[in-house]
Amino acid sequence: MGRRGVALNPVETSISGVWIIENEVFKDDRGAFTRLFCSDEMQGIIDARVVVQINHSMTHSVGAVRGFHYQNPPHVEIKIVRCLKGRVFDVAVDLRQASPTFLKWTAVELTPENRSAFVIPEGCAHGFQVLEEGSELLYLHTAFYMPSFEGAVRFDDPKIGVNWPLAPIDLSERDLGHPHLKDDFTGIVL
Repeated sequence: MGRRGVALNPVETSISGVWIIENEVFKDDRGAFTRLFCSDEMQGIIDARVVVQINHSMTHSVGAVRGFHYQNPPHVEIKIVRCLKGRVFDVAVDLRQASPTFLKWTAVELTPENRSAFVIPEGCAHGFQVLEEGSELLYLHTAFYMPSFEGAVRFDDPKIGVNWPLAPIDLSERDLGHPHLKDDFTGIVL
């Protein structure tokens, strides 16, 4: 346990390397304190990687979907995602070649109240759907964004078959233009 009862508690999902990080909260009469990231407590999840970029997104519309995005080698990244405001259905899709969960997906609901984080490992794609108006996400990345190494998969790819909680709306032209996976797609080689 971390100092003052504010440890990060990792819970592995059905996909290897995809974690839900539950947080302990220190509360007193003034309010609350939560540790959002600690490299010591994240050993075994991010190992020697370091967070090199932090991004923030805000999405207005309930039902809006963003994704699925990932970076190809040699610029693969781990993403650690938290919801600062609102509520989102956050999804990780395993695109790793030879993974026992290849093309499987898992999801978690992120809210400020549950204080959870979602860890999406290298070789997995990330997307989310907004469940509450004006939802805001904070992303920690272990690699710099490299546009020429970005990959994407369509949100409604039948090979993945995500069961979105709401009818997807308000997708960007860019996300609508992502291709479905080809029949000969064998995965990302890490």
